[in-house]
Amino acid sequence: MIFSVFSRLVNGVKGGVKAGLKGVTDISGAIIGLVKNTAITTLKESGEFISKGVEAAASIVKGAISGVADVGESVIGSVKGIVIGTIHGVTESGGKQEEAVKGAVTQTIHSAKELGLDVGEVAVEAVKGSIEAVKTTGGDVGGATKESVIAAVNAAKDIGGETTKAVKSSLSTSIEGAKDIIEKVKK
Repeated sequence: MIFSVFSRLVNGVKGGVKAGLKGVTDISGAIIGLVKNTAITTLKESGEFISKGVEAAASIVKGAISGVADVGESVIGSVKGIVIGTIHGVTESGGKQEEAVKGAVTQTIHSAKELGLDVGEVAVEAVKGSIEAVKTTGGDVGGATKESVIAAVNAAKDIGGETTKAVKSSLSTSIEGAKDIIEKVKK
């Protein structure tokens, strides 16, 4: 039952994003609001228990990335906006910031690998998106930075191979404080 609920959530967001992007010329400008509003609507329709947790945020990201890919737009160029919209949508629906950040960043890394994208580059965009989302809602930016960097590295470890090195390297050179967070997690 739970799996089918999350599957419906993914498909609902995917359909909403695809429909919302039809005829839009400024994808990056539209994606944040589109994902946020689609997430809020879909979570509301899915029921109270589903609007909370890591899985809800991950399902929204998976659906949004699939929707963007289906309309032929650049997924990498949309990742930051997808993550921002997801975190805003989940937190406005009653979810916790930490769970929204972890779910959004983790799923972004896994989706990037599935689509054959540069996972290091996608990780940077996902972490930047989570930091910006939390900053605009007045949340704990330091905590969000740490949570998103750890989520990205752990997701890369799940994938294995060279992915972990690529993600750590990309984050260390592109995200302020990431190198220190990665070093502390090693210990």
